[in-house]
Amino acid sequence: MSRSIGLAHIIRHNDGTSSGVWGIYTLQSAFQPIFAFKEGKLSVVAFEGLIRPFRDGEPQPPMNFFSTCPAADRLHIEALTRTLHLLNAGVCLPEEASIFINFDPSVFSDRAIVDMALREMRLVLHEAGIDPRRIVCEVTEQKSASQETLYSFVEALRANGFRIAVDDYGADDSDINRIKELRPDIVKFDAHWITQLMESGAGFALLTAMVTSFERQGIRTVFEGIEEGWQLELAEKSGASMVQGFVLARPELAPTSFRVFGKDVQPQAADSTAKAPASPAVAASGRPAKAFGRRTAP
Repeated sequence: MSRSIGLAHIIRHNDGTSSGVWGIYTLQSAFQPIFAFKEGKLSVVAFEGLIRPFRDGEPQPPMNFFSTCPAADRLHIEALTRTLHLLNAGVCLPEEASIFINFDPSVFSDRAIVDMALREMRLVLHEAGIDPRRIVCEVTEQKSASQETLYSFVEALRANGFRIAVDDYGADDSDINRIKELRPDIVKFDAHWITQLMESGAGFALLTAMVTSFERQGIRTVFEGIEEGWQLELAEKSGASMVQGFVLARPELAPTSFRVFGKDVQPQAADSTAKAPASPAVAASGRPAKAFGRRTAP
């Protein structure tokens, strides 16, 4: 374990959590809940691991950190962030919740690299006490040297017992045929794209048709970046399986309060235990019956 790329940059803390060190940056895990619609309520079913860089104790935009990392270091940083999230998830999250972990397929161009990364990941999962079946590997369908490399990488993840989620669907040159080839368990719709489609009746109809098509294939759907009540309402109306966004709960740095996070909440409720303030709650009754588009102030 001591030779692990990820663990070599990990610092363990007395409260059981871990942080990472890379150059001048300290890295921390944040987790954001993912909710599923169930009988008019929302249940917390999963959490996504998100990296939060700090420099001299001050938070930095994640893109600032990643943009300063040389291409040669990307594989090592992938291992570090993945290890960090898994160790913290084992300490901070409910044991029944799924854990979404981001992967950049472009760094896994060689099968030997893939095998080494998965071997390390299994060791970390064992140390963290996490069942591999809880892990959902998020991959972006476009970011790979070739389609064959991407398909091979996804099959290796699946062979290790992990579930697959395609991230940012609808962004850039998303391709429905790639989805059919990848056979993911989950598709996460791009937040900006969702908002654009919700702005019109025709757009919302297209969004609903895509959700229905995926669900019929046994593919669950997640709407990301839900920040306003009207978006949440339309997400439910579209038939989406799951939602994620500030209107429900913001990411929390580890250690989180999520071990005691309510199993079921009303769709309009915000997380009362979160350290960062959530968006204002949407009233349970008298919600605007707008079919699509932004809600206007009364």
